[in-house]
Amino acid sequence: MRKKVVRRRVTVVRKPKKKASVFSAKLLRFFLFSFFVVVVVGTAYHYRNGLAYYFSFKSDKAIKEKAEAKRISDVRNFQVLENHQGKSIGLDVSEYQGKIQWSYVDTLEKKYPLEYVFIRATVGKDRKDRQFKRNWLGAKENKMIRGAYHYYRPNENSLEQAELFIKTVALQKGDLPPILDIEKLPKNQSLDSLKVGLKRWLKAVELHYKVKPIIYTGEKYYDDFLKEEFSDYLFWIANYNFYREKIDADWLFWQFTEKASVPGIKGNVDINIYNGDLQQLQFITVE
Repeated sequence: MRKKVVRRRVTVVRKPKKKASVFSAKLLRFFLFSFFVVVVVGTAYHYRNGLAYYFSFKSDKAIKEKAEAKRISDVRNFQVLENHQGKSIGLDVSEYQGKIQWSYVDTLEKKYPLEYVFIRATVGKDRKDRQFKRNWLGAKENKMIRGAYHYYRPNENSLEQAELFIKTVALQKGDLPPILDIEKLPKNQSLDSLKVGLKRWLKAVELHYKVKPIIYTGEKYYDDFLKEEFSDYLFWIANYNFYREKIDADWLFWQFTEKASVPGIKGNVDINIYNGDLQQLQFITVE
């Protein structure tokens, strides 16, 4: 008997077309995004007057608050200057003042001559102020008594910081002594270690320039940490508060404001009072 041949049907499974599905997904995303944009634009347009008023109000409020703070500061600045008739007035600058037009830097409030300037030279152990060279030369050409200061970083090697300052600043006859700016407390060391570092910087710089440096700091920092142990140094003290109306007897310089306007400089600038007249200021310069 002949065997019956059974033929099996081969089922062909066809894969879905990927291109079509990918295209559909992209198309869907495009329509959703377009719809979202239309909704946002439409909402903004519908409330355009309210939004304009809101942002204008916020902007005007910020401008008014800033103007009022400047007005109050100007009133105090005028009173402080009136209380120090005959004292020598100066300023201090860094790269934050941008490119200064030194030929215009002459007077404050069109009344008080600006006779000296402190210029930031270095920061920590590895950074020079980007405008130092320009400011150093500009102040000299403008016939101002100039001084260079170093911004001290408590957590960096003090001798490396001193070395950077010495390499950067070449003092000449008539310049002010070098200045150490200390404002911060250390994070990973004791206060005693900080004081050791400060003394190392001061001694290294004094040995190089043959003149005792000046220390800049805030009044509270001065009272709490430096006044007793560093009493053989001259101090430049910062205090912008209204209760402080006159320079203290044992301060060499007083930075009494950070919000003054000076010709040739855009924005606010710090102003200082020397505890003496111009002739006395010249007496402490490098010989």
